[in-house]
Amino acid sequence: MRLTKRKHACIRLEKDGQTLVIDPGTFSEEDAAVGADVILVTHEHLDHFNEDRLRAALEANPAAGIWTLRSVAEKISAAFPGRVHTVGHGDTFSAAGFDVQVHGELHAVIHPDIPRITNVGYLVDGSVFHPGDALTVPDHPVETLMLPVHAPWNKISEVIDYVREVKPRRAIDIHDALLTDLARPIYDRQIGALGGAGHDRLTPGEGTDV
Repeated sequence: MRLTKRKHACIRLEKDGQTLVIDPGTFSEEDAAVGADVILVTHEHLDHFNEDRLRAALEANPAAGIWTLRSVAEKISAAFPGRVHTVGHGDTFSAAGFDVQVHGELHAVIHPDIPRITNVGYLVDGSVFHPGDALTVPDHPVETLMLPVHAPWNKISEVIDYVREVKPRRAIDIHDALLTDLARPIYDRQIGALGGAGHDRLTPGEGTDV
């Protein structure tokens, strides 16, 4: 597969002429989901879910479908009957030639006073795992871990320990729109040195084979 980093938490996977996009949210490019055959959304927060971006993608490709949790599906399913599919932890499905496993149930704790919402992660083709806003460890080996490096709910020690626990061959940064250029070399150095896996940071629009 070819993986292309888009802004913040959004990634694009391409294989055999088909395209899968995960989390084209408000911090991502306006056309982040356009051209997708399959769209996956991990949870309802605006930096992962933007209704206008999803509508644009579904209108651009009449064969495209969305797989997501109930809270997101309820917001868009009426406008696109039969094209929005609800999934949860433990589900598996195939779409446009991609095999997807769903892992995880809850968003990471932001603060004890803030109720936790549902969050799911997606393992694509048994290889690339996008956890959304959680540090979910799949019960399946992971080749490429999409690593949420900077958020109100995490700190770098947790990020490093997450890489150690998942044990991927390679970790690639996501959830990085709020991370300043001044901080990036510090994160690169510490995650790379302590995580125990190969660590990469791609700029938006940059791609790599996975």
